[in-house]
Amino acid sequence: MTGVIRPVVRAPAGVLGTAGKEVDPLSAEVRQLVEDLFATMAVSPGCVGLAAPQVGVSARVFVVDVTGHPKTRTCHGAFALCNAEVVSASKWEKGREGCMSVPDLTGDVRRAGNLVVTGVAPGTGEQVEIRTNAFEARALQHEIDHCSGYLFLDKVAGAHAIYPRKTYL
Repeated sequence: MTGVIRPVVRAPAGVLGTAGKEVDPLSAEVRQLVEDLFATMAVSPGCVGLAAPQVGVSARVFVVDVTGHPKTRTCHGAFALCNAEVVSASKWEKGREGCMSVPDLTGDVRRAGNLVVTGVAPGTGEQVEIRTNAFEARALQHEIDHCSGYLFLDKVAGAHAIYPRKTYL
């Protein structure tokens, strides 16, 4: 399968505020969706994760790859998860986040710095447990939120914690 680059949906699109449906990780549609998510992420500078709702699909599927990001401590490389859930979360800390679906803003969001997530690998159906921290933990929580119908803007403390995105020439 070859991934297709899909357009990224922007807020306030309805799909971004709707909880995604659980998926069959063995289905051809889900395997293609994962390929498309990876292809779309690859052509999006600075992107470290992308969820199905961000390409207009109401499904609990996302991809993450924090490889090479300066804030990364633990890194599991590029991976996809279906029907993911947070099993445990601790060491809460505030950090700045951005999102391809909210391209002009960033915000300070309180997230767990230590995280355990379970999900299912697309294509194999294998149960996966990911134990991570720091930036990868933040990215996972951000993508799981997308699958549950939340944007980072829903998690900021208020208007004082939202900023215009800096652009670098």
